[in-house]
Amino acid sequence: MKKFFKFKELKTNMQRELTGSLTTFLLVAYIIFLNPLILSGEMAGPSQGFFDFNFVFVATIVASAAACFVMGFWANQPIALSSGMGLNSYCSFYICAQLGFSPEECLGAILVSGILFVALSASPIRKYLVNSVPMSLKSGIAAGIGGFLFLIGLSIANIVADHPVTLLTLGDLTNPLTILACATIVFIVVLQKLNLGWISRASIIIAILFFSIIAWTTGLAKFNGVFGSIPEMGYFLKFDFGAILSATGATAVFSLFFVDVLDTNSTLTAIAKETGRIDKKGNIKDVDRALMADSVGTVVGGLTGTSNVTSYIESAGGVSVGGRSGLVAVGCGVLFLLCLFISPLATSIPAPIDGACLIVISAMFIKNLSDVNWKDITDYLPATIAFLAMPLTYSISAGLALGFLSYALMKLFTGQGNKVSGAVYIIAIASVAYFAVA
Repeated sequence: MKKFFKFKELKTNMQRELTGSLTTFLLVAYIIFLNPLILSGEMAGPSQGFFDFNFVFVATIVASAAACFVMGFWANQPIALSSGMGLNSYCSFYICAQLGFSPEECLGAILVSGILFVALSASPIRKYLVNSVPMSLKSGIAAGIGGFLFLIGLSIANIVADHPVTLLTLGDLTNPLTILACATIVFIVVLQKLNLGWISRASIIIAILFFSIIAWTTGLAKFNGVFGSIPEMGYFLKFDFGAILSATGATAVFSLFFVDVLDTNSTLTAIAKETGRIDKKGNIKDVDRALMADSVGTVVGGLTGTSNVTSYIESAGGVSVGGRSGLVAVGCGVLFLLCLFISPLATSIPAPIDGACLIVISAMFIKNLSDVNWKDITDYLPATIAFLAMPLTYSISAGLALGFLSYALMKLFTGQGNKVSGAVYIIAIASVAYFAVA
């Protein structure tokens, strides 16, 4: 095993790898509870057209484990993968709720986006596409996903509510579960600020369990138990390609694909810096294998019944305690599979507490605004448009389209058109077509 995972070359040992594996899993374990909640639309009550909670619970675990095994055994990278935050909300609240796709049709879009990602990972176009998007626009898009998650988190936590005139208004802050949600946010921040090692790094999953116990013991939420039989994987091979043949369907596929590519590239770059796998030119060692593992994860997600699977930046936590090899990812995969037996616990977590965690996670995306070039209005205004358009239109697609279109036009009419890549112009033109049929 030491030889297979190249312990000597990576200057690591078994203890560090196992510690890194457990640390990383504790950082990403919240997705087991959050992803089914978001895709099922549980915060809005039972709603036809959303995903089934138990089906997604199993699919999330299986797809995550499969992707972790590929990342560990084939790419030998200490990176955990699971359903990406942001794209799961996009699938639930836009593709299903607004476009009217059934879960099966949404899975068809996810599967096609994954196949496109696999094809991209196997070609030199990947590097061109990623490098063609300016940093300010990338940062605005990432922050926009954070804004999208922030709004959804506020809604799930009942901190904001619908209003017939102003669209949104302050929710019922006297509701005991809403108060618990607000306390959850403060609790996570305090734990992270205290720098208590793995406790601080695992603050989100600790907060979910701690405040859920309070809700259960006070009668605010029902406790269904911890262990149970493995639920059915009801969406396995149930994808439907019919809806993606429309213009809106094709746009949904592109949005899933493009955001997945950008998110994965930024995560792999960040982890590579921590593990010393990046050279002075910014090239990442074995990045092609890591990208392939990521894209395969999305394909598996589409086949089993969950949204795009992507690399998690929280993997840096495992790296920080010494994890360097693919054994970290393999260990995470095993731990994911063990969670198949805790579906009763997953269904017991109060939605407002999950919403509070989503608010904290959203801030991790929004802080990307610090990388925007605030000295050039043709850089920061398109980034700002992308950032605010996503939550205000409740659509990642609309935010992407407005961001790319405004960037191309502003650069073109200020005499900087030659500084814009052909890929950006192509996406901008496609954005015009999107608005014409939206």
